[in-house]
Amino acid sequence: MSQTIVSPPLSLILRRAVVRMWHDPDSRSVLIGIAGMLLVHLLLYLLMPLLLKTEPIRALQRPHAKPQQFSIELAPESPLTKRPPPRPPTKFVETNPDAPENIPDKTENFAAQNQQVAQQKPTPNGKSDHPAIEGQKEIHSNQIVSGQLTKPVEQVAVPPVPQDQPPQESRVMTTRPEQNPLAGFEKKTGDDQAGYGSNIAKLTDNSKNIPEKIDGAKDVPLVEGATAMQPQIDPHRPRPRPQIVKQQQTRPAIFEENKFGTSNIGLMAIDAKWSNYGAYLQRMIETVQTQFDKLVAESRIYPPAGSTVTIKFIMDSEGKIATVVSVDNKATEAAARVCINSITARSPYGPWTDDMKAVLGEQQEMTFSFYYQ
Repeated sequence: MSQTIVSPPLSLILRRAVVRMWHDPDSRSVLIGIAGMLLVHLLLYLLMPLLLKTEPIRALQRPHAKPQQFSIELAPESPLTKRPPPRPPTKFVETNPDAPENIPDKTENFAAQNQQVAQQKPTPNGKSDHPAIEGQKEIHSNQIVSGQLTKPVEQVAVPPVPQDQPPQESRVMTTRPEQNPLAGFEKKTGDDQAGYGSNIAKLTDNSKNIPEKIDGAKDVPLVEGATAMQPQIDPHRPRPRPQIVKQQQTRPAIFEENKFGTSNIGLMAIDAKWSNYGAYLQRMIETVQTQFDKLVAESRIYPPAGSTVTIKFIMDSEGKIATVVSVDNKATEAAARVCINSITARSPYGPWTDDMKAVLGEQQEMTFSFYYQ
């Protein structure tokens, strides 16, 4: 009788091993760890394709911008709100052309040159940008010096000729010129009667038909027989020396009274900064002043003293008087026409510079006032 030993199947062996390990507390924790690890790996295997799945990115199309309308409503100003005081506008002033160039620290005035306020007699603790001036209070003025726009002329005071002493004829005295007698000449002829002969003479400077030479200065203009009617000079009463009357090269001015001046000592001056606009206005005002004086002298129109004519007009960037807006006439009609022609007759006054256009635009309203004294 033979016996055959058959080994149990593998599944049975594993089952028995698991059972033995399960009843052992130490082996049981190992089995639980292995089972958990297998479960986690199984879940990752199943979920990984879903987590790594990619889709093509679609371009987002932005809608076209639509015009938006804004409705702005201003809230009424509260009476308790305190607005800051408005900044004073820049003012054009006429400077003293004889005062030195000096840029002021701070000023609202602009002019044709840089200038710092000064006066001959200082005002104690004076800090005004305008020098102290005595004048009137009714008319506003932006001038600090007065003069004439005409050029200085030489004036010679001629004493009157006495009645009992008529003018005498006197010869104009000049520098004595050199005079030489005429030189002789030498005649040369040949033996042949059909040949040519010649006369040779030596020319000298200042030759005259005189017998002897007279010494004097060379290259002196010769004036013969020049006479002039001149009064006889009295040695006890010499003539006055010719003098040049110095005049301030600026417009005639009507000063506005200003009691509070400056402590700076110097020639009469006012705080002002140079600008193209200031130089342009200065030339224009002087041109209008010259034309005004000419028209008044030609027309001989003299309205009552204290008469004023105020003209408001518009000037464009080409320097042309585009429109005369208004005329406030407190004089005669003829005087008002003279004032209008003084402005329009010399137009255009020249194109504006680029910085003037940036500040003033293409047109600017101006006001000129004419005062008859």
